[in-house]
Amino acid sequence: MNFKVKDVDISSGGVMIAVLNQDDAVSLDLHHGDRVGLIKGKKHAHVIIDIAESSKAVKKGEIGLFEEVLDKLKVRHGSEVKLVIEEKPISVHYIKEKLKGKKLNYFKLKEIIGDIVAGRLSDVELTYFVAATALHKFSEKETIDLTKAMIDTGDRLKVRGKIIVDKHCTGGVAGNRTTMIVVPIIIAAGLKMPKTSSRAITSPAGTADTMEVLANVTHSKEKMEKIVSKIGGCIMWGGAMNLAPADDKIIKVERPLRIDATGQMLASVLAKKATAGATHVLIDIPIGRETKVHNLRRANRIGKLFVRIGKKLGMKVTYMTSRGNEPIGNGIGPALEAKDVMKVLQRSDTRPLDLEKKSVQMAGRILEIAGKCTKGRGKKMAQEILDSGEALAKMEEIIKAQGGKKVKSADIPIGEHTYDVVATHNGKVRNLDNHVISNAARFAGAPADKGAGIYLHVHERDRVVKGQKILTIHAESKEKLKFAKKVLLLNKGVVVK
Repeated sequence: MNFKVKDVDISSGGVMIAVLNQDDAVSLDLHHGDRVGLIKGKKHAHVIIDIAESSKAVKKGEIGLFEEVLDKLKVRHGSEVKLVIEEKPISVHYIKEKLKGKKLNYFKLKEIIGDIVAGRLSDVELTYFVAATALHKFSEKETIDLTKAMIDTGDRLKVRGKIIVDKHCTGGVAGNRTTMIVVPIIIAAGLKMPKTSSRAITSPAGTADTMEVLANVTHSKEKMEKIVSKIGGCIMWGGAMNLAPADDKIIKVERPLRIDATGQMLASVLAKKATAGATHVLIDIPIGRETKVHNLRRANRIGKLFVRIGKKLGMKVTYMTSRGNEPIGNGIGPALEAKDVMKVLQRSDTRPLDLEKKSVQMAGRILEIAGKCTKGRGKKMAQEILDSGEALAKMEEIIKAQGGKKVKSADIPIGEHTYDVVATHNGKVRNLDNHVISNAARFAGAPADKGAGIYLHVHERDRVVKGQKILTIHAESKEKLKFAKKVLLLNKGVVVK
């Protein structure tokens, strides 16, 4: 049956959706959530049906198409498409198997991932898949198969070079923006480092959110390849490219649920590294009270999994553990973290030394595993590149290539509505709770409001006197500032004894 296309000017964010008038739905015996196929010439789209209850939205004989479907079929308002009835994808059955605790092989996982990428699964079905992977942990074999499935359902970056390096942090530490310092150090040393980063899942800012303060992070794969070929590296949002595209669709479900299952995390990280062409990868695993990994034993177990799975994918993966009890750097939130990064690169007297120290340590490890220097010499080499200004020059090249402008740390705008938390008595800072501080920064508006977040004036084990500033909340609205203040104070995010 043919229908006239109506452009409804709505995007689902990934799922392929079409809207039928209720009379047409009744005549075809279609219901909310049913699947149909839409055909235009040689183009075919699998879509999920929504139903309009009046002709004001979609008239009889029309079919309202979301932006994803219009793009897939290459049709416009007023075109005609053919509708054919289809069954639910077989991947839904495989999701049910995982919900029951059964193990999935490569074939079944590829069907699921392929349907996620194609937008053939509803939000509910995708959510059930994410929940199933958190409830019934992936075996090592399943994790390898999932990683391969994610790689095989996307594109690969084409970067010339025998050695391509990359890094990843398992997360849970606020303000941990080492990537934006490590990348310019590494490419200044003559290595290739095409860095794709994610937006925040549970934190006040991801690397992509912070880099976006300085430059555009949304580029095509072809633009990324050109920039890397010219400069040696970049810092971009992976979701803008078709590199392991299922990952970003899964993250959209994980974000509101605050889920980050180990198997999914391993597959997500290594798939992104493999599709970016990485040959050598450093994994940072912070250990702390509120990080994703709470003790050294589990950190080593996860680290060894990264190494083994990476080897089976043709990558040399190494890992390091780091202290993650408190935030790294002073700023928490996109603009505040961007200030920290530029202070380190610009060698400001007020730069956060803990962020610099960790970045230099990580860059040093990468230089060693990539063969740029002998073991034990990497840290010194990385520090020299940073001190010389070579890293800053490379960062400015990256910013310019990605459409940004040269900027001083002091010129980066932050939220003008502020609240200071001060010491109520003399003592030592015993706890700066990552989880509470991150939540407060999110209530202040981060990462959506770039200038929102928290600035730390002190760190754990620092001595303070009564009335001294411990931290400042920044927000772009008074209402959000009020929420952030309440979250921080009620949950005792700061302890001085």
